[in-house]
Amino acid sequence: MSICQRIGVKPAPPNSATKVGIALDTIGKLPINGIRHAPENGTNGWYFWCGETLSTEQDFFSSLHTEHLDKYLPQVIKYLDLPPGYRFLIDCTGYEDVWFDKEL
Repeated sequence: MSICQRIGVKPAPPNSATKVGIALDTIGKLPINGIRHAPENGTNGWYFWCGETLSTEQDFFSSLHTEHLDKYLPQVIKYLDLPPGYRFLIDCTGYEDVWFDKEL
């Protein structure tokens, strides 16, 4: 069962030609965070970072084509169909939290 089916939302898969924001310097830290804003300017709205802290530095996120995520953060791929407004937090022990953030 997909994440969208499990939580009862209509899937909104991103186009593979679009880009995500990814904090490459944080890869390897836990937990893994994902947040999806509305798509704009060639992005699909997804931003990913690892660890406890979301930086406000302008260069925190790098742009990456969605099709390359499997190389950097394969754990997030099953969450990509979540629609804009959704967030998730996962770790390596099986912990998972998925929720809608009405402030996005």
